[in-house]
Amino acid sequence: MAGPLQILRVAMVDDEVPLGRAVRRILTKFRVHVEDVGVDVGYSCFTFTTAEELFQSLSEGAEYDLLLLDLKLPGMNGLDVLNELRRQNRSLLTIMITAYATFETAVEATKLGAYDFLPKPFSPEELRYSVRKATNHLVITREARRLAEEQRQVRFNFISVLSHELKAPLNAIEGYLKILQPEEPPERRQLIDRCLIRLDGMRKLIFDLLDLTRIESGQKARQFSEVDVRTIAQRTIELFTPEAAERNISFTLDAPEPVKIIADPGELEIILNNLVSNAVKYNRENGSVTVVLRRNEDMVTIQVKDTGIGLTPEEAAKLFREFVRIRNEETLHIMGSGLGLSTVRKLAQLYGGEASVESKKGVGSTFTVALRDASEVDQTKPVGSANSVAPQS
Repeated sequence: MAGPLQILRVAMVDDEVPLGRAVRRILTKFRVHVEDVGVDVGYSCFTFTTAEELFQSLSEGAEYDLLLLDLKLPGMNGLDVLNELRRQNRSLLTIMITAYATFETAVEATKLGAYDFLPKPFSPEELRYSVRKATNHLVITREARRLAEEQRQVRFNFISVLSHELKAPLNAIEGYLKILQPEEPPERRQLIDRCLIRLDGMRKLIFDLLDLTRIESGQKARQFSEVDVRTIAQRTIELFTPEAAERNISFTLDAPEPVKIIADPGELEIILNNLVSNAVKYNRENGSVTVVLRRNEDMVTIQVKDTGIGLTPEEAAKLFREFVRIRNEETLHIMGSGLGLSTVRKLAQLYGGEASVESKKGVGSTFTVALRDASEVDQTKPVGSANSVAPQS
């Protein structure tokens, strides 16, 4: 049964002009039905004899879905093209077409993002088979990401409505409890204090959920500028100094020079606030927190070290999942939503980086967040955007 027709744009880079013409004739008449999503796919084919011609076309705003790429080319070769596409953060599902591929070359091309290989000489049916396989992968992957994007939007809308509806009763309960608090005897005031602490925890959970879903859904407005991470870290330390002083926890900022990055200042504050807050909450009396900032080539690294209760390897392995809180005798009295570190990891991924932890039970933990300049990654897409296709590895 025929479905809606989608046209994929295919770029072919090969210096054999007759071969390019033959491929274009074959693909122009070719149709693929993707059963899993119920769509038919046709092709619009564009041929280039050098990699430089392809990149010129891309620089002028052209977009392509599939790339048929020869390994041996005048000027840039096929591996150079894959490297440059990765550097430019362009997602093109690539089929290598060559008569010269060695095992080592195939491994390197696959690491650089090549999806499949089509050895020369190839028949029209072999071409159709490779393109059909790539098309199924491309269309199904895009559909899966589109559905995931819809789910993120639904979740954000649900959390937004829920938070709005909860704010009024939470504020009312808090107001009435504060009215009662001064009039009650000490034993009842203690109960009211506990209720107010729980209300603060509920409010923090709502705000953490909103932060997380805004990031996931792309609803969070992002404003990029050159930011000194050291300045934000100083403000964060000042924010948590009163809480740390109550337990005689000291701070050290190890950043001998400004650490500049192209980023959204609010997102860096979320990262540092979560890491430093945890380092204080899960620390010991008379402990210490060290914040280390470094710029190494294209990567900024934020490390927050504490002398706290630490984690077992099993606990550390699941720490960045949503709603995960490590529960044991040492953490029972510590409030939290279980969303802070999940948010930190999602923000790190937006910057083409990652968040990790090294910890030893009873000794302390070191959380590390690595970030690239926002100018080097796609500034418009939320995590897991449906608009790109991940290469096979």
